[in-house]
Amino acid sequence: MAPLITLIAVSGLGRLLGWACDLGWLDSWPHATVLGLAAMFLLTASAHFQQPRRAGLIAMVPPRLPDAPALVTLTGVLELAGVIGLLVPATSRFAAAVLLVLLLVMFPANVHAARAGLGIKTMPLPQRALVQVFFIGACAVVVFA
Repeated sequence: MAPLITLIAVSGLGRLLGWACDLGWLDSWPHATVLGLAAMFLLTASAHFQQPRRAGLIAMVPPRLPDAPALVTLTGVLELAGVIGLLVPATSRFAAAVLLVLLLVMFPANVHAARAGLGIKTMPLPQRALVQVFFIGACAVVVFA
């Protein structure tokens, strides 16, 4: 739930700041959403490297995939690269598109974990799916802005 709250809060605050301070770049939902996504993915990426969250993420990786610890590290690095890409205006749309694909690719791990009762157990599968759709939608706002 913390990533969702982070995305909503930072995007909303960014948009409010853009409007209140007449900051042209932030005075749009797509640009404010860039900040929200960057904050959210920074938060989620940290889980890939810090215990006990890392162990929970490793447990979520479906057993048919090789080397779960390496995959968790790789996805964490990709999320961090996405954060950097989001914050560079010239690459923010591309970064959001790559992060959108990453969210889609990682979702089966959420399904596996929810069904097996493994990993980070923050919410049941229907809620996880809804939150994932929200994250994908936020990425789409940036991609198609």
